[in-house]
Amino acid sequence: MHDVDPRSARRSNSALASDLASNPFRVDRDRVAASPFFARLGGVTQVVSSTGSGLLVHNRLTHSLKVAQAARAIAERLRARPELAGVLEKLGGCDPDVVEAASLAHDLGHPPFGHLGEQVLDRIARHRFGLSDGFEGNAQSFRIVTTTDVRGPSALGLDLTVAVRAAMLKYPWARLAYPAPHPRDLAVPPRGAAEPADAPGTGSAKFSAYVTELEDVVQARAFYTGRVEPWQQTVEASVMDTADDIAYAIHDLEDFHRVGVLQHATVSAELTTWSEEAAGLASLSATELAAQERRPGRSLEILRRRLHAKDDWAVHDDAFAEAVAKVRDELVGGLLSVPFDGSVEAEQAVAGFSGRWTRRLVDSVGVVEEPTTRSGHVVLAVPQWHEVQVLKFVHRRFVLLRPDLALHQRGQARLLTALVEALEQWATDRHEADRLPRRLHDLVELASAEYAALARTDPSALVGATGEAPSGPDAVRALARGRAVVDFVASLTDNQAAALLDALSGRTGQLWTDAFVL
Repeated sequence: MHDVDPRSARRSNSALASDLASNPFRVDRDRVAASPFFARLGGVTQVVSSTGSGLLVHNRLTHSLKVAQAARAIAERLRARPELAGVLEKLGGCDPDVVEAASLAHDLGHPPFGHLGEQVLDRIARHRFGLSDGFEGNAQSFRIVTTTDVRGPSALGLDLTVAVRAAMLKYPWARLAYPAPHPRDLAVPPRGAAEPADAPGTGSAKFSAYVTELEDVVQARAFYTGRVEPWQQTVEASVMDTADDIAYAIHDLEDFHRVGVLQHATVSAELTTWSEEAAGLASLSATELAAQERRPGRSLEILRRRLHAKDDWAVHDDAFAEAVAKVRDELVGGLLSVPFDGSVEAEQAVAGFSGRWTRRLVDSVGVVEEPTTRSGHVVLAVPQWHEVQVLKFVHRRFVLLRPDLALHQRGQARLLTALVEALEQWATDRHEADRLPRRLHDLVELASAEYAALARTDPSALVGATGEAPSGPDAVRALARGRAVVDFVASLTDNQAAALLDALSGRTGQLWTDAFVL
């Protein structure tokens, strides 16, 4: 008789009729892939929507598939190295099926319009609804697989294994109170754990669980107690996180080359100027550098200094310079040297760039038994770590900071804000309570039970922006209603969000469409 792997434990021993695999971690992978929340990602923006660009670009679904592909490749490579076997076992294991399942699930909670939607919903959740832990895409993903997806055996989450749930915890802490002591109070906090500089007292900038899911976090992490630090990712979470960085660094550049946004001249000027004037730029004061920020080379110098300030354990000036040269040669001298025109040659150039870089980065991954607090156990080699920073810089500097993108996103922010307000008004209209969308009604009932339980057992978990816990059942119900509205909006596609607001605003004559089967 074989011993049961404690990492394969679930909350329930019940199986689903749709569970076809015998391996429990493959079952998890299949449950995630069959979830409507996963299918929804095909209609959720990565950076810009396909309708906004007019061309085929990555969405959250294709991004998740590529993260899973890279994560599985990393896990298989690490397991194939005999010298790492003891370390991986000591740290809790590295199963390719686990990292694949976690990678497919990692973006389930991303709301309409990508990171912009995440920021809008967080602001509304905290300031309008008084939810102390606001909204965070990673925490929403964990809430889906443990609570709001109804496809599991008990209609309460997907009932995934301990290992996969733990591998989803990219930031294994809550915004404010868990674990104790909180990682934001460490001398050097883990990446994402520190409070935003412009919002002191609001808790960690990034986190992977709301107060309503802390019991699941504790259960998922129990096996790893004594193997990894309470604030540290599991090895499998670290693999997923690294794969996410790799996919983000490469595929977004690919998209914006296709669209024609990433221009050869501007990228070349930035990288070449910094390479030629590095010594002079390094001698500028912070004030002088800020005053010249729009000139070529200056933004890259700001990045170099920021890396020294945040990640001095990893950054090396020689490696940074070599990374800039490598990206310049491959990106400016290669991919961007010929505009994308949809030809066979252009498609092959994109495929070649993506394939070479993905393999280069995946092949460079290693394991560190005792990493710094700013790093996971799974790390890129020094040259490749710097290359990823430069690739991500190019994307941010020449795409995300564009005024035309900001214009588009401001409209999306107003849309989401108006949609939340309209749904809240509907949910609080006692004359229309019986005609709420059934899904929203069910989410209100679910959150009401959760928040009522917290009010009885741990009222401090519900302390909001006022610094006080809600008093009385009506106040608790209001918190629950706010969480339910946020859950509901976060579960929509971009097009569903826009169409639903049109309907609620009386701007459409359509009735029976997918957007309204809610």
